[in-house]
Amino acid sequence: MGLGAMVARAAALPGRATEMMVSPKHFVLGNPMRGPWPDGYKVAVFANGCFWGSEKGIWRLPGGGIYSTAVGYAAGYTPNPTYEEVCSGMTGHTEGVQVVYDPSKISFVDILRWFWEAHDPTQGMGQGNDRGTQYRSGFYWFDDEQRQLLEASKQAYEEALKSKNLGPITTELRAASDYPVCFYYAEDYHQQYLAKPGARPYCSAQPREVSLPPFESWAPPGLEHHAPKLPESFWKVHGPKPHCVIRSPNAPIDANSF
Repeated sequence: MGLGAMVARAAALPGRATEMMVSPKHFVLGNPMRGPWPDGYKVAVFANGCFWGSEKGIWRLPGGGIYSTAVGYAAGYTPNPTYEEVCSGMTGHTEGVQVVYDPSKISFVDILRWFWEAHDPTQGMGQGNDRGTQYRSGFYWFDDEQRQLLEASKQAYEEALKSKNLGPITTELRAASDYPVCFYYAEDYHQQYLAKPGARPYCSAQPREVSLPPFESWAPPGLEHHAPKLPESFWKVHGPKPHCVIRSPNAPIDANSF
């Protein structure tokens, strides 16, 4: 099986029933790492290359809307896989991030904009020097509104990339319900890795510095209430750039800095 070939479900590793043990509290935000989550909060799961930097970029979003984040293994077949198993390509998972957010403080559109702009979604089975199915780009929706917003934003971002002679987008968009469990927690040492002492400053993400077009230009009818809460001034100052996650502080971005 080559680096770019998905393992067949029947050939995937058997895994185990035991869940991965993780710290009870987020290393940076201090909130719980596992649910149940506060009433009204939402969950998003995405993958855009090495999960260390993907997670840090999201927990740093300002405004207090990000309640918790975790890295793990998404959209695969093997129950409770290990890192080594995922890297073998024999579980079907991609390195993913789970985000728990307060939609009254941050919009799903803000999260998906960061997702699109923080990596190169045209690279197929890999990101930068990291190659293999475990590094593929993907976003997994939990309700129909997330689905509509993802599909519309993908089309809009693909047009923006095309105007720069980039593309097409290869990102996998699927329902979280397509999997018995969409997201399994990774080992505790991977959680909030880039904030921990002695961490290797590494992230394979390849931001193209192409902006997602304005929400009003692609918003699905009836979903205008998902308008972004982060202003354009945030993106001008703090939008994803090559290596920005590695160089940035660990704390969430100060709302007075843009």
